[in-house]
Amino acid sequence: MQPALSKNRVFRFAPSPNGLLHLGHALSAILNHDLAAACGGRFLLRIEDIDPARSRPEFETAIYRDLAWLGLDWEKPARRQSEHLAFYGEALERLKAMGVLYPGFLSRGEVKARVLAQEAAGGTWPRDPDGAPLYPTEERSLDRNLTLGWIAAGRQHAWRLDMEKALALVPEALSWSEAGEGPEGETGIVAARPERWGDVILSRPDAPVSYHLAVVLDDATQGITDVVRGQDLFHATAVHRLLQSLLGLPTPSYRHHGLVPGPDGRKLSKSNEDTGLAAYRERGVSPAGIRALLAGYGFVLH
Repeated sequence: MQPALSKNRVFRFAPSPNGLLHLGHALSAILNHDLAAACGGRFLLRIEDIDPARSRPEFETAIYRDLAWLGLDWEKPARRQSEHLAFYGEALERLKAMGVLYPGFLSRGEVKARVLAQEAAGGTWPRDPDGAPLYPTEERSLDRNLTLGWIAAGRQHAWRLDMEKALALVPEALSWSEAGEGPEGETGIVAARPERWGDVILSRPDAPVSYHLAVVLDDATQGITDVVRGQDLFHATAVHRLLQSLLGLPTPSYRHHGLVPGPDGRKLSKSNEDTGLAAYRERGVSPAGIRALLAGYGFVLH
């Protein structure tokens, strides 16, 4: 049975513990918290720690400290993705049984070499909305027994979504309801174009589940009705809509907000610790001051 969306509106803030929170994170957290409070809804915190190589306990502790300092309160305990790997694995097996996954054996270096060679010869290589080259598709048709033998022999691989087969199983055109706007001002009912992402990874050796798969499963499990996040994830929503359709999951409403610019005009990065909330706190900036900073960038807080 398809999970149902909660009767009460449910919002969530879902950071990864791979660095310190910055002003951009503060914007998303405050928006989700305040929107939930304004409609009598719920505000949840989810720790997206599925990447063990980058997730660190000190950063998770810092997330709790920074959000509490901002005056935000969330339902406890927070959901930690690392505690639900078996749950994600079950969904991955369902997709395998549907025939929409295949093992990809090319390394990033091998793909990069192909791209450089083709472009050096005057050709072009298709790229996703983030500008990354799409993965070659010839492995879609490799003999299953052959690939299973390679896997049994320990050959490194990632499980990829066969975009062509996946779209063939979708009964109707995909779209989502956008209450905010995309990078080009897209709003209202937005047509989803997951094919622009090519054969995305859903599982790899160093991370048993990808962000794309984990986020749609978690949103459904937690009854999230409203996904409020930055415009850098706007185009990824197309992949999320495809996975929701394949797995029979409910579709939340989406609201993408603008990004807080850094000193160079680009979006903030966790690598720039001077933009971190801890740095503002150490300089004596108050939580009200953080809200004022965000308002100064033109963001409307509730």
